[in-house]
Amino acid sequence: MEEITDGVSNINIPDSQKRNRIQVSNTKKPLFFYVNLAKRYMQQYNEVELSALGMAIATVVTIAEILKNNGLALEKKIVTSTVDIKDDSRGRPVQKAKIEILLGKTANFDELMAAAAEEREVREAEEQSRAEQKV
Repeated sequence: MEEITDGVSNINIPDSQKRNRIQVSNTKKPLFFYVNLAKRYMQQYNEVELSALGMAIATVVTIAEILKNNGLALEKKIVTSTVDIKDDSRGRPVQKAKIEILLGKTANFDELMAAAAEEREVREAEEQSRAEQKV
């Protein structure tokens, strides 16, 4: 997790892009990479914008629902549109569906994140003691 935080902190983003936007692809990273990244963005910026085109829209909706169902996020805004993407194979623009979902932290976001971190530490300590007992 800390590699993600360090990576996010060191990204050089042009002013034209929002710092709290995650552009989701359903081919590049696993689902929970985006879920965990969204949690980190909400810790840093209090809100996160999830954005996707075409087939990745289902992935963005799933990420948003996971965060909402776990009590971590509230839906602030959803925007849908179409954008023209140049298709090199056809030589003409193709319209793609686009979604942007803005999520904000819930009132108990920080408590839930702290509890999850504590559970993780307890689990790691138990695994460490089990490993030491086997030796």
